[in-house]
Amino acid sequence: MPTAITITGTRATEDRPHGEYDAIFAEYLAPFADEAKHFYIGGAIGIDSLALLWLTTETRSRITVAVPGTAVDQPSEARQAIATAQDKGRLSELIELRHSGHPSAEAYHYRNRWMVDRSEFVIAFPRGVDRTRGTWYTADYAAGQGKPRLIVPV
Repeated sequence: MPTAITITGTRATEDRPHGEYDAIFAEYLAPFADEAKHFYIGGAIGIDSLALLWLTTETRSRITVAVPGTAVDQPSEARQAIATAQDKGRLSELIELRHSGHPSAEAYHYRNRWMVDRSEFVIAFPRGVDRTRGTWYTADYAAGQGKPRLIVPV
């Protein structure tokens, strides 16, 4: 069983109630989420923020949030999720990569590679099948590293 897991997913989550995502996380994250596990999350809106909040309240796993620039650069929803995890004492680490090209696709890809490089397993929550999107980029990068992936379409 992997001990370090990257979560990646779509930013477009407004089409369903948050409770539905909680049910998805209970089904697909909970089996991996014990005190011995360490999750890496990108700190963006959408799946990143929703998964961060779910892990914060429903698990005792360690959590690292990595952002391509700084936390202040993140959208309000993402900053609030990060602050909630910090306030509850659940954030193990906040990594601000301060990529010189932020904001850009390359900065986000850099952040995603950084997380995958530190993980043994990737759980991806893509929307659609467009392989140029960041979630698929991350899952494909993990595949190229020989790391197993769980793909959960949302």
